[in-house]
Amino acid sequence: MKYLMTCAAIGAVAATGAAHAQVEDTGPYLQGGYTYMDLEPEGVDDGVDTSAITARAGWQITPMFGVEADLTTGIDDGDFDYNVDEDDFEIDDNNDGDLNDIIAQSGDIGLNYLMGAYGTAKVPVTDRFDIHGRAGYAYIDLDASVEQLGGVNTVNVEDSASGPAIGGGASFDITESLELRGDYTYYSFEDTDAHAGTIALGYKF
Repeated sequence: MKYLMTCAAIGAVAATGAAHAQVEDTGPYLQGGYTYMDLEPEGVDDGVDTSAITARAGWQITPMFGVEADLTTGIDDGDFDYNVDEDDFEIDDNNDGDLNDIIAQSGDIGLNYLMGAYGTAKVPVTDRFDIHGRAGYAYIDLDASVEQLGGVNTVNVEDSASGPAIGGGASFDITESLELRGDYTYYSFEDTDAHAGTIALGYKF
């Protein structure tokens, strides 16, 4: 009888501890940090490297699953060389009356903003270290400055697109409330693929 009572007491304490851990592992959080982006617009010879800052808000619904949204905005432009149809930029680069020629020039491209919403899943590795994955949908808005033939004129072009996004990363709990998180996310847009690496500091409420 004494043994059974002891086991019951241990079970009650363990259940209380598990419930307490679940409470600690759920709820809202905010994060912010630096993002390095590699943009690959159609027609560009090499990827375009650019820097950005990211703000993120999320809710850990259960210790394993959650939802989040983030907003990223560029802080510098990246240079690129391109080979595209005149029709893509809606300009007659050589003034020959049609838009069927290929433009082989250079320019720069900037990220106005990138926003996305995701479902997340995480798995604890230790008490403080987790790995996670996320998948969702994102919208990107870009602003490019392209030189016309001979560099005589510069044309500004703004374009936007949406598409699926998938990624993963890891997080480390510095304290019970503060965490350091690193992510990689791949975006598949209609005319532009993008790769983003983010390092962010977060606060869990």
